[in-house]
Amino acid sequence: MPTFHVEMFEGRSVEQKRAFVKAVTEAAVNTIGCTPESVDIIITDVKPENWATAGALWSDPRPESI
Repeated sequence: MPTFHVEMFEGRSVEQKRAFVKAVTEAAVNTIGCTPESVDIIITDVKPENWATAGALWSDPRPESI
């Protein structure tokens, strides 16, 4: 059974999460041939202050792109 662990910034609505898990489930069924009932998706909401890229927290101001 495929299990997908998804980490994303908090703030998405239940409707957005519902649409996301439906799309991921359909993609898994269509690409690897599993049944929808075998697909598990675990969503972890992460606060921006708990996620960093290139040594900077996402809660900190980001430099503007040039």
